[in-house]
Amino acid sequence: MSPTLLQFDFPYDGPFGAAMTAAFDGLARDIAAEDGLIWKIWTENAETRRAGGVYLFRDAEAAERYRAKHAARLAAFGVTGIVAHAFDVNGPLSAITRAPL
Repeated sequence: MSPTLLQFDFPYDGPFGAAMTAAFDGLARDIAAEDGLIWKIWTENAETRRAGGVYLFRDAEAAERYRAKHAARLAAFGVTGIVAHAFDVNGPLSAITRAPL
């Protein structure tokens, strides 16, 4: 069983920066408790009006379960144009380049 990287990207009108941090503190804490999540990096770009995240899950099953849950949550918020990609992680090469696996 190898880790699975999950990437979300979607249109987002804000808030960004510190306001985003304040607005999504509760959501971040909920995501942190997600079964199988190793870590998440939150992404945002105020200039292009996009947001998302890069997640590392312990396996493909956990990543897929979360992908479905988060896509449904975003859709319930009215977010459209959601792009989600899952990737297997090459551990040996990632270790050479100092990936936090």
